[in-house]
Amino acid sequence: MASAAAPLRTTPLHSVHKRMGARMVDFGGWDMPVQYSGVIDEHNTVRERVGLFDVSHMGEIEVRGPQALQLVDYVATNAASQLKIGQAQYSALLYEHGGFVDDILVHKVADDHYFICVNASNQDKDYEHISSVKAANNRFDCTVENAGSRYAQIAVQGPRALKTLQKLTPADLAPIRYYWFTDGLVAGAPARIARTGYTGEDGFEIYVAPDEAPHVWDELLAAGEEFGIKPAGLGARNTLRLEAKMALYGHEIHATITPWEADLAWIVKLAKGDFIGRAALVRQKEQGIARKLIGFEMQGRGIGRDGYEVYAGNDGKSTAAGWVTSGGPAPTLNKNIGLCYLPANLCEIGRVIHVMVRDQPVEAVTVPTPFYKRAK
Repeated sequence: MASAAAPLRTTPLHSVHKRMGARMVDFGGWDMPVQYSGVIDEHNTVRERVGLFDVSHMGEIEVRGPQALQLVDYVATNAASQLKIGQAQYSALLYEHGGFVDDILVHKVADDHYFICVNASNQDKDYEHISSVKAANNRFDCTVENAGSRYAQIAVQGPRALKTLQKLTPADLAPIRYYWFTDGLVAGAPARIARTGYTGEDGFEIYVAPDEAPHVWDELLAAGEEFGIKPAGLGARNTLRLEAKMALYGHEIHATITPWEADLAWIVKLAKGDFIGRAALVRQKEQGIARKLIGFEMQGRGIGRDGYEVYAGNDGKSTAAGWVTSGGPAPTLNKNIGLCYLPANLCEIGRVIHVMVRDQPVEAVTVPTPFYKRAK
């Protein structure tokens, strides 16, 4: 007899989404809003005004102790030693063979305290990975906590994000630079306020206690009303991050992909010394990569969806070359775009390729990325 499927997990804002009429979907075992007013409307709202996202499904891991830095620097690719208190950095956890365990955000709270935001479906895996490294080496004087249950996360994103959030906090937000954060109050609730995001726009990600999340959400909607704020779901979050060429775990990055291949060499600091996966990355760098992530625009009628095959032959179907990692319409650009892996020797800009759409080759061309970059 087949066992019953596990119930979907819910965020502290689940009842709010239901009350607001969001369309809900199963996202990695979480019951999450995919859209409210519509993906294109929400996408454009974030690009032009301000949008509000529930990202409480994301996970948090805290590392504390005298050797917290040493552990973080050993498990992550970027140089956490370069962080100042109140600064964050994009980084990655790797396996020994150089493939991704996950991509992460590392925040330095204090010299002995690091706060790591991880992907929703990977929280337990990431925690076990970091904890097992600590246990196996038995040399890091620190603790590792799987802290996701202690936080809800709300993202306020767009050109009017600062003005919206500033109405609810005594913290002076303007001096906070991109990838920096502060601890303070939001709508009276203790919060970590980070100038980070996954949309390509200015904005903030706010970490609060789960029981404070509905109140903070409602206050943000009220504060942003004059700026045209709207709640946004995972659909718009995906189109926004694709335009900005921000990697999605399970698509652009996963266990068989390395940072060199994913065009993420900038988050790897070989010079800092040993870390998990370093030896494999050094070997691959010396040998050269066989494939690379590149952007494309569809030229023919059709949309290159995730997982579609890509061909490099002039006739459209003679040389199987790679696959689409993410693809779809780009509302800001009014184009159909995508990211794909191709052999490294076929990744020059302007190359004509073909994406198999419903068993038919549709012409596309490789283009520079990111597809969209906001004006400063």
